[in-house]
Amino acid sequence: MRRLVALIGSALVVGCLAPAHAAADPGGARIDRVDELTPTRSSLFIDSPAMQRIVEVQVLHPAGGGSRPSLYLLDGIDSGADQNMWTMKTDVVQFFADKDVNVVLPVGGHATYYTDWQSHDPTLGLNRWETFLTEELPPLIDRQSNGNGTNAIAGLSMGGQAALTLASRHRNLYRGVGAFSACPDTRTPTARSFIRASVAAKGGNADNMWGTDANPDWAANDPITNAANLRGLAIYQSVGNGIPGPRDTLETATSLIGPLEVGANACTRTFDQRLQSLGIPAKFVYRPVGTHSWGYWQDDLHDSWSTLGPAIGR
Repeated sequence: MRRLVALIGSALVVGCLAPAHAAADPGGARIDRVDELTPTRSSLFIDSPAMQRIVEVQVLHPAGGGSRPSLYLLDGIDSGADQNMWTMKTDVVQFFADKDVNVVLPVGGHATYYTDWQSHDPTLGLNRWETFLTEELPPLIDRQSNGNGTNAIAGLSMGGQAALTLASRHRNLYRGVGAFSACPDTRTPTARSFIRASVAAKGGNADNMWGTDANPDWAANDPITNAANLRGLAIYQSVGNGIPGPRDTLETATSLIGPLEVGANACTRTFDQRLQSLGIPAKFVYRPVGTHSWGYWQDDLHDSWSTLGPAIGR
């Protein structure tokens, strides 16, 4: 009996001394290490069973304690090698410095649409982003960064489409969703061709993502088809019209990103009409100018906070 008590006592001591970031979620994901970049910015390196690798996620967080909600912020088709493009291209760090919220920034979603791919891709590898973002990551963020279980999700272009898709497929995980210059459509031949071209531009094959065009996974990941699931969420969507404006540089004004925004504008209007037909309120912002570029997405993020912030209690 004394030996049993001693063993239990030893186990309790070891448990108490174990580093907090070593804890795993019920699915087996665990934080392998944490790099404190600044007092309000951390890099979490997560050992993900779904992704079968270590995935980096950076978190902007207040310096003080106390529980707080979380905003998941997704990249477009390009992703930085060691940080999310939002921190490279915008003032997101400064903007959220005085806001009591975690900003969760996944690193490495390059051309994946943040979805669970059906097959390993020779170039883009194994991608089970939906499982990672909706099942593995949230409990770890709540544990490590004092998250209170209240979340919103937003993104630009590919990431905006993914944000709407994830919100429609995991309605109870989020209170709000934002999409900037996104095309929330996987139904039409034009939309599918664009998605395939986007993935191919980074060396991937969209057949490995959702299969052939006849595969039901395309409809299962379509925000327009599944729009009714967004009822009750705070929804913000913005888009320009492709005409260069005050946030454009010579490069953005003369590149192909103007036509990209024209396409996103058409998709956004279709999605707007779909939500109206369902009686689902949403804030749509049609900018009078603007190409598919970061200066406008920074403005969109600022503007969206008046919608997303209150949805998560901020």
